[in-house]
Amino acid sequence: MQLTKLALGLGLALGMAATALAQTTMRISISTAQNSHQGVAIDTFAKEVEKRTGGRYKVQTFYNGALGGERESIEAVQLGTQELAFSSTGPVPNFVPETKILDVPFLFRDKAHARAVLDGPIGQDLLAKFDAKGFKALAWAENGFRHMTNSKRDVKTPEDLKGLKMRTMENPVHIAAYKGFGIITTPMAFPEVFTALQQGTVDGQENPLPVIISAKFDQVQKHLSLTGHVYSPCLFVMNKAVFDKLSPADKQAFIDAAKEGTKANRARVDEDDAKGVADLRAKGMTVIDDLDKSKFVAALAPVNAQFEKEFGKANLDKIRNYK
Repeated sequence: MQLTKLALGLGLALGMAATALAQTTMRISISTAQNSHQGVAIDTFAKEVEKRTGGRYKVQTFYNGALGGERESIEAVQLGTQELAFSSTGPVPNFVPETKILDVPFLFRDKAHARAVLDGPIGQDLLAKFDAKGFKALAWAENGFRHMTNSKRDVKTPEDLKGLKMRTMENPVHIAAYKGFGIITTPMAFPEVFTALQQGTVDGQENPLPVIISAKFDQVQKHLSLTGHVYSPCLFVMNKAVFDKLSPADKQAFIDAAKEGTKANRARVDEDDAKGVADLRAKGMTVIDDLDKSKFVAALAPVNAQFEKEFGKANLDKIRNYK
């Protein structure tokens, strides 16, 4: 009897051990809070991966830069010390230069246009460029249109930006454009931004409404101008070697999970954009929403001429005119 119990106990323990071994745990990280458009993206992705692989893969989610800023996370994925990351494209051109074109100011008409470009042949061709750099890019998602905030003054015209010390992403296209506005650019990883604004190390920053809201920048910034100067995509990236080891069915499960994460992410961006201005005004921010964008476009004419040389006017027009 005792032997039977012992055998049963051992069998149960071995069965549990086999189950534990069968489940592979991976990590994914974001630089923003869990209650944000990026948090919704990775939470949905993690749930979908587990569901679509029958629990054989579990994705642990990390928020608020717990595993480092965006650049560090992408680097970790490339090196294979982290399996997955969800990031804005801010630091991505440092790894996949072809993506730089997406950061050109005033390139996209609106969110519908941007989403159509990214989900269509242009966006899919760009995703394929990640393969040679040690990544599998699973899907494009969204950060949103970027707007300017600062603690010094209302920004109604491009001239109002001159001399402001602004945190920028570690992105060469953004830096070149903002210098064109006369901004003193200060590249900085996202987890450091709130403290830098609080301490006055920088006067301002620029981000989409969902980021401004989730990061509580209203606590350290008085003025918001809805410049919509750059559309900021996000994306799911995975270490290429890790992806390549998956079965064909599991590869598809990860891609489909990323697409579901994108749906949830874009829906949250739409929600935050719809209520964001009223929300931030209620928290005491002055919001300038009647800017003449043509003046901002005109102010960047010399910089845009440089971008046309760098990326090719035909390539930029292909995106601008995409329907």
